[in-house]
Amino acid sequence: MAGKLQFSLVSPEREVFSGLVDQVDAPGVEGDFGVLAAHAPFMTALREDVVTVIDGSARRQFDVQGGFADVTPAGLTILAEQASEVVAA
Repeated sequence: MAGKLQFSLVSPEREVFSGLVDQVDAPGVEGDFGVLAAHAPFMTALREDVVTVIDGSARRQFDVQGGFADVTPAGLTILAEQASEVVAA
């Protein structure tokens, strides 16, 4: 197993999430994608939808309103135009 992925979700107002996780699924403009630790580097624009953060059996979801995802050897950073955590009802 490749280990943990460093993930940061940032909006113009604040850092919404930062931590080590197992996987992040995000809505790219050319299709949804998942990122694990040691993923090949790439950058893509995001469309409005939900980013899912998976760590073990825990899942957190965040609404994003566009932005960019940048995968580097250091991890994944999402710079979102707007982002907020989805609260379960």
